Amino acid sequence: MTDLPEKHPVQTEGVKTALEAIYNWNYDSEIDQVRTLYANALDRQWIAMKDLDWDRDIDREAFSRSFTMGGIPVSETRFWKSLPVDTRWDVARRTATFMLSNFLHGEQGAMMVAGQLVNAVPHMDGKFYASTQTMDEARHVEVFAAYIRKLGDVQPIAPGLKKLLDSVLETDNWLLKAVGMNVVTEGLALYSFRDMRNQSEEPLLKDLLTLVSRDEARHTGYGVKYLSAIVPTLDDPQIAEIEDFAFESARLLIDSRAGLSMRDTALQLWADAGVDPAEAMKALIEERELIKNSLERSGGRTGPVRGFVIPTLKAIGLFSDRICGHFDEMFEANFQGAFGSIADDPFDLPEDLEAWALS
Repeated sequence: MTDLPEKHPVQTEGVKTALEAIYNWNYDSEIDQVRTLYANALDRQWIAMKDLDWDRDIDREAFSRSFTMGGIPVSETRFWKSLPVDTRWDVARRTATFMLSNFLHGEQGAMMVAGQLVNAVPHMDGKFYASTQTMDEARHVEVFAAYIRKLGDVQPIAPGLKKLLDSVLETDNWLLKAVGMNVVTEGLALYSFRDMRNQSEEPLLKDLLTLVSRDEARHTGYGVKYLSAIVPTLDDPQIAEIEDFAFESARLLIDSRAGLSMRDTALQLWADAGVDPAEAMKALIEERELIKNSLERSGGRTGPVRGFVIPTLKAIGLFSDRICGHFDEMFEANFQGAFGSIADDPFDLPEDLEAWALS
C-alpha cells in the first residue's frame, strides 16, 4: 500500500456549479475544423518536466531589460527610463511575479472549465477537443508553478480574474463557457504570452512560453471555429446574451471603475515599490504617441482586449454596434480616449494563430 503524502491537499475555495451533461451517440465528425484541431493537439503533446531544461537558473535581471504591461511597452517610455535602476528592477520583478502567478491561476481555471466542456458541449468533435485541452491546461499549471518556485512566491489571484473564472464555471450555458474561456480568457492569455515571449530575454521563460503559446493558439482556435459554426444558428436574443457575457468577462479585467481590474492590482504593486500609480498613468497617457509608434513598429496593438479579443469576437459574429458602444464607453472611462474609437481599429484576426503566436 502506498503511503499518503505528509502534506495533504486542502480545499481553499469552492464555487457552486451546475450544468447538463450531454451524451452524443454520433461518433462521426460534424464540425471538421474542430476535429482537425483535436488531431493537431494529439500531434503536439509535450512533457512539462522533460522537454524544458529546469536545471537552468533564472536570470532575474532579464525582467527589467524590456518591461511591458498588458502589451504596452512601458520600458520604452521616458517615464520608465527616468526611474532609478533599482526601482525599475523592483517594479519589473513584482509585476512579473504577479502576472506569472495569475497566468498560473488562470490555467487552473481553464483546466476546470475544459473539463466541464467535455460534459456540456453537444458535438463529439467538441468533446474530443475539450478533453485534449484539459490535458494541456494541467501541463500549463505544472510549468508555471515550477517556474514561479524558481523565481519567488506565488501571489494571490487578482480579484477580477477570480470573479471571471467563477462566472465561467458557474454558468450552465456551454456557449457562455466557450466564449468566456476560449475567446476572452484564452485570448487574453495568448496575447499576453506572445508579448512576454517576444520581449523576454530570460531563456527558460522564453522556452516555456513558446510551448504554452502553441497550445493556447489551438485553444483560441477552438473557440473561434466552434462558435463560428454555432452563432449563425442562434436568434438575436441568444447572440446578445453571449455578447454581453463576453463584454462582462473582459470588463472584469480592465475596467478600473469595478475596483477589480488586473491593472489596478498591478499598479498597487508599483505603489509598493515606491511609484505613484496616478502619476505613472498620467505620464504614460502623455506619451501615448510614443507608445502607439512602438506598437506599430513591433506589429503589436493596444493591449490584449482591444488588440486581440475584440477582433476575435468580430470574426465570430459577436460584435454588434450595441456591444461596440459598451466597449468604447469602457475604454473612454479607463484611458481618457487615448487610443480613439474602437470603430477605427483594424479588426484583422491572424489566419494562422499558431504561426502568429510564435512570430
